[in-house]
Amino acid sequence: MTHPNPVSSVAEARLPPPQRPIGPWRVFPVGLGCMNFSHGYGPAIDDHAATQVIHRAFDLGVNFFDTAALYGAGLNEILVGKAVQRFRSEIVLCTKGGMSVETDPSKPQRRIDSRPEVIRQNCEESLRRLNTEVIDLYYLHRWDKTTPLEDVIGAMAQLVESGKVRAIGLSEVSANTLRKAHAVFPITAVQSEYSLWTRNPEIAVIQACQELGCRLVAFSPLGRGFLSGVVRHPQDTEKFREGDMRLAMPRFQGDNLRHNLSLINSFEALAQQAGCTMSQLAMAWVLRQDPTIIPIPGSRSRAHTEENILSASLHIDESILQEAGKLISEKTVLGNRYDANASKAVDTEDFHEHSH
Repeated sequence: MTHPNPVSSVAEARLPPPQRPIGPWRVFPVGLGCMNFSHGYGPAIDDHAATQVIHRAFDLGVNFFDTAALYGAGLNEILVGKAVQRFRSEIVLCTKGGMSVETDPSKPQRRIDSRPEVIRQNCEESLRRLNTEVIDLYYLHRWDKTTPLEDVIGAMAQLVESGKVRAIGLSEVSANTLRKAHAVFPITAVQSEYSLWTRNPEIAVIQACQELGCRLVAFSPLGRGFLSGVVRHPQDTEKFREGDMRLAMPRFQGDNLRHNLSLINSFEALAQQAGCTMSQLAMAWVLRQDPTIIPIPGSRSRAHTEENILSASLHIDESILQEAGKLISEKTVLGNRYDANASKAVDTEDFHEHSH
């Protein structure tokens, strides 16, 4: 479905938006999450198409690219490493360790392991796959909660001291875990899901980031595509291909989905009022919450990637953003973001799940 969008082309974009600080760098306000190319949403797309998206993002000013050892069991890192070679020195390249795929041919299983020797090995493997001498920002993808946190962060600090990593981050942790980790070694960024329909970081993580000088890197700012209007009717989820993680997510199922879809028409009307697409309204909302937040939307499409990047140049009236925040929030959306099994991997101390 097409949406009216006056800021629909590069020619119509305004001056580049101010860059945002993260660690020793300044980056374009919108990064690129590269997971979608080879993980999470069904079969991988071909490398040429993915490379075109990455190159287009860079041409439009994006200089913050995110991948992980988990995605495509390492294939995503190989893809990203090749795609960014010609401008490697001009970007911040981020990846994650501590979570991998155990390749059982019948059913791949995620394995979370934060032991120092595993983190060191993961880093070496990522350096090889990315074909780079140093990883700019290296995250602990998930903390296994059995390895003492001080040992995990100590191992990551050694990677910085040895010149293999420039800065370290954490993914999906509570504010308390962030503070404990930061006391061992400076944490540059925390990656968490954050969008209109997932507000968990607002409970304590955003405030902790502000206090410690960390940056919140917001993944899934478009609510796994829901906020872009990819699903308009319950039967639309039948188009999701095998291996699409959304098929197991409670918000995309049954009565939860039917209720959540009841919000979309009003959200689309707000986007039309703002003169932008639904995706751009959702992105603008995240960008406006705090000038230190860096959203990293992912897309397999060059056009959608352009749309997301251009959201950083939009000037949407605050009243519309506030209305969007009331319309779609943790109080109005039904269903947890993960099923029970996937939720176990998240450090949920100050997170809340909800099913009303």
